[in-house]
Amino acid sequence: MVRNLRCIAIDDEPMALLIIEQFCRRKGGIELTTFSEPTIGLEEIRRKEPDLVFLDIHMNSINGLEIADTLPEKCCFIFTTAYAQYALEGFNLDAVDFLHKPFSYERFEVAVEKAIRRIESKRHHNPEYLIVKQEYNNVSIPLSDILYIEALGNYVKIFRKSGGHVLTRTNLKAITDLLPVHDFLRIHRSYVIPISSVVSFSRSKVEIEGNVGELPIGSQYVASVMDTLGK
Repeated sequence: MVRNLRCIAIDDEPMALLIIEQFCRRKGGIELTTFSEPTIGLEEIRRKEPDLVFLDIHMNSINGLEIADTLPEKCCFIFTTAYAQYALEGFNLDAVDFLHKPFSYERFEVAVEKAIRRIESKRHHNPEYLIVKQEYNNVSIPLSDILYIEALGNYVKIFRKSGGHVLTRTNLKAITDLLPVHDFLRIHRSYVIPISSVVSFSRSKVEIEGNVGELPIGSQYVASVMDTLGK
């Protein structure tokens, strides 16, 4: 479990920041710093790289969506706003959650727990689950249940051994970065596979279990595939 979650809250309404402070104290294990001036808050985010940011969207000096788009890659963020029409755009920026003001402590806690699961997934070198967003929900997929992963434009499709798939709006590099490097292998700009599922391979294709058929090996991945699977 994540301990002493380092958080920053940015909102130009002092009352909104006070509520977040109260909820963080009630939750416990959260080190919170608040900023009513967005530009100063953004500077502090870049300097400290906190685990989690609570971010208002509609502010006087700068739009919260603009801030979210420039946050450090490792930083998770939750939008807190009274403007529900920004929800879709917020999730497209990979927000952990979207808290519509006024929100309850219970709803706040759900959002923070989502953030903690994502942070844990990033921190652990050998996670047991891959946590991704499908539409407005976080989906937890056991690594042992991943058949293979395919990039489709702005989306990634994760095929499951148990059947079906999960479609998430992200890129394949972001997904690969969450996976244990010794257990998964990128073989193509569009494919990542579990190493343990390989049935046979050549310099141009890989056959994996599960009646998937053959998947191509991209030319730029041949050397790493041969080095990994040839051991």
